[in-house]
Amino acid sequence: MVVQALKDQGVDTVFGYPGGAVLPIYDEVFQQNDIQHILVRHEQGAVHAAEGYARATGKPGVVLVTSGPGATNAVTGLTDALMDSIPIVVLTGQVPTFMIGSDAFQEADTVGITRPCTKHNWLVKDTARLSSTIHEAFHVATSGRPGPVLIDIPKDVQFASAQYQPIPKTSVSHYQPQVKGDMEMIEALVEAIEMAERPVFYTGGGVINSGPAASQLLRELVDATGFPITSTLMGLGAYPASGRHWLGMLGMHGLYEANLAMHGCDLMINVGARFDDRITGRIDAFSPNSHKAHIDIDPSSINKVIKTDIPIIGDVGHVLEDVLKVWKSRGRKVNREALSKWWSQIEEWRKVDCLKFKPSENTIKPQHALARLEALTKGHDRYICTEVGQHQMWAAQYLGFEDPNRWMTSGGLGTMGYGFPASVGVQVAHPDALVINVAGEASWLMNMQEMGTAVQYRLPVKQFILNNERLGMVRQWQQLLHGERYSHSWSEALPDFVKLAEAFGAKGIHCQDPADLDDAIMEMIEYDGPVIMDCLVEKHENCFPMIPSGEPHNKMLLGDAKATNAIAGKGAVLV
Repeated sequence: MVVQALKDQGVDTVFGYPGGAVLPIYDEVFQQNDIQHILVRHEQGAVHAAEGYARATGKPGVVLVTSGPGATNAVTGLTDALMDSIPIVVLTGQVPTFMIGSDAFQEADTVGITRPCTKHNWLVKDTARLSSTIHEAFHVATSGRPGPVLIDIPKDVQFASAQYQPIPKTSVSHYQPQVKGDMEMIEALVEAIEMAERPVFYTGGGVINSGPAASQLLRELVDATGFPITSTLMGLGAYPASGRHWLGMLGMHGLYEANLAMHGCDLMINVGARFDDRITGRIDAFSPNSHKAHIDIDPSSINKVIKTDIPIIGDVGHVLEDVLKVWKSRGRKVNREALSKWWSQIEEWRKVDCLKFKPSENTIKPQHALARLEALTKGHDRYICTEVGQHQMWAAQYLGFEDPNRWMTSGGLGTMGYGFPASVGVQVAHPDALVINVAGEASWLMNMQEMGTAVQYRLPVKQFILNNERLGMVRQWQQLLHGERYSHSWSEALPDFVKLAEAFGAKGIHCQDPADLDDAIMEMIEYDGPVIMDCLVEKHENCFPMIPSGEPHNKMLLGDAKATNAIAGKGAVLV
């Protein structure tokens, strides 16, 4: 019943780890060939791999794990998917119904534990309801604002028999999110577009979640109006990095011109973003003189953090389609004269060249490593994952994304250990593509065991580790905010990553000389198998620009000397 429901839902891959409470399901998995099962090495890895698969394909990722620790190990991945709106369906085993509540072996209150970190969850006690529950779970995971769902299946329910219920032709679920926006609000937005003098599009992961059509509509609207566009970390690729209206990423480590445009705009059009604190900075000083429009399919996101003047609840694709229709029907009007002045101001900000760095002849700068990775992989069918930390921000700054679904990173939860298993999921989905996980050595070690998965399934994932032998972002904050007291921000027992790769049966590459960097990257790319590249970089490089915690967008730090003086109160923060 479980396997048939997954087949009917179009599932071709399941990431999982067996255990006693799911052996009946695993026995059925063994007896079929339509769904491939990827055996991970840890249940957290299974969920992150399913997230990577989901983000790279637009289809829901599926996970199968056992009861007790199998389910609790999945909690981090579930929370990560909830924060970043990733559709995944997790099937967990449970002790038999008559043993629930008796502290049986490997029993946990999975539904209770996962209620706060799933979009919805179910405990199925009646086998007759199992198939219909699975179908409803896929509907809930993929409809409206996507997210993770979980189905807890007791072992006696798995052994029992009942009539299989196919996917209903018409949805019987009570969950029917609003996808069409209110036309009165859409007309109000179009009027604001026509009159705006300093507009900016602020886009997020909701554009990508809406599907490829939404990204195309966004590109058409941006290019037709001539408005500048910026994006959150999660929205990179919805508008091409090579596009002439692209300002780069905004937020805590966003670009100077993007942040100042957000601060100085008079019309902010939020498309599928949630006003995350890493974007807004100090709320009372966030974009203080702007008229704000917010397009989001999740009603709870509207006015949750920032008060909105033009709230539009609906699917990004549907709303942008209607905005374009109304704007075209009214004559495609914008305030060209004011827009020209606005672009002149933005070009002045661009001259600051906030990502400029001084290469070293002796040590690889992390910025240089990513700039070379970008140059040497740009023509490939490329997917990029990251772990969490400085390397993640540098990757967002220096790597350009031309299309959606090419950038997989942990945004809302900031999960160290996300990138490696996510890259496994992406490579499973796109076996012939170049899949690179940009990592820090500390984050990568959190789920290093998935190297066994990559080798077993012959997945040629590339682990590009920027090894500064530090917990880079922690160390940066300790330097700038905690009087340079480096409390436990590095390990004194790091492995030899080349030997580690070889121990797993993969290829290891070590590089620490800038003169060898290009050759090492090319060796990594061209090797037909999984690779760990240990790229030793400058230990104490800081990631800039940076908006200090509690400061508005127009107060950014652009370099170490300025940063140290500003935070110490010895000089003005760069405005």
